[in-house]
Amino acid sequence: MSSVIASTRFSVLDRSRTREGNDASRALRDTVDLAREAEALGFHRFWVSEHHGVPGVAGSAPTVLAAAVAAAATSTIRVGTGGVMLPNHRPLVVAEQFGVLASLFPGRIDMGLGRSVGFTDGVRRALGHGKEDAEDFPGRLAELLGWIDGTQQVHPGVRARPAEGLRIPAYVLAIGEGASVAAAAGLPLVIGDLRGREKVLRAIEVYRRDFRPSARAERPEVIVAGTVAVAGTEEAARRLLVPEAWAMAQARTRGDFPPLAPAERVEALAMTAKERGLYEQGLTGHVHGTEDQVAGQLERAIRETGADEVLVTTSTYDREGLVDSLRRLSRIVRPPERDRDDGPVRSLDVRQPPDHTTRDRRGREA
Repeated sequence: MSSVIASTRFSVLDRSRTREGNDASRALRDTVDLAREAEALGFHRFWVSEHHGVPGVAGSAPTVLAAAVAAAATSTIRVGTGGVMLPNHRPLVVAEQFGVLASLFPGRIDMGLGRSVGFTDGVRRALGHGKEDAEDFPGRLAELLGWIDGTQQVHPGVRARPAEGLRIPAYVLAIGEGASVAAAAGLPLVIGDLRGREKVLRAIEVYRRDFRPSARAERPEVIVAGTVAVAGTEEAARRLLVPEAWAMAQARTRGDFPPLAPAERVEALAMTAKERGLYEQGLTGHVHGTEDQVAGQLERAIRETGADEVLVTTSTYDREGLVDSLRRLSRIVRPPERDRDDGPVRSLDVRQPPDHTTRDRRGREA
């Protein structure tokens, strides 16, 4: 294992994707089961997402699902949201929800926050919000942090209980423009994905340049999110990418994000030229392959971005293949090592924070 990978945390985000032939209940239970596996493999954190009215995603209430993960499936791994979409909610309610989580599971809860609104116009109307609400994300973020810190002045005399005074780490999710929001707020940045490398690098540069140290973060912290698929062969790893690539192609051609279909059925489909182009595009650029291939790709990605952490966001129809991929990934980032006295085999702990002295500008070895 390279020193770059060894000094980087690895975590997992599961979107609770539904699969053809299985209902939403199964998808949510699969998420809980995957969290249990992620903890056993030594990953640093496990996050869940928020989507409303999307046929292919069961996770509509991330704080509720995070509670199930923290209570029913895990005991040590950090648990959080990737993320709660703040324009959809009142900041006080979000503060209260995370206050309850942090009170029940002290020292384990992360508050990942995004600026997206509903998937369609109908969903946005049902939520009582429009695209313009995303523009107020900085203000809503400031209010939310104020509820937790006890400094908000928007509603005098009102207190967020039990959140006020608790230490609840906050993270800003961004595709690009959110990088400036994270920098101004002095918060860690979660950015994706690994495919759009140039766009990601530009956003990270802006974030690091404009970062303002705060009580929550003294220095910039970058978590890069993306798909990572590991299998016994490069072709097997590529097939793990097929269901999500087809679902994305469907979303862009038909306006509907469907449940995941088996790879073999997708590969046998007759596609229009537009569908084929989008589908093939969806298969390219992801970190995937054998363990050796993925190790090399990850090292390059970490060197280029200077990431402190990699958040793995892989979705696929084959849940056994997904679990196997995480197990193989854990071998890349936590290879077995025998003690000098030839005692029992142990594993390196990837949950330690990275050694920031090993790389210049978090991109090159010093």
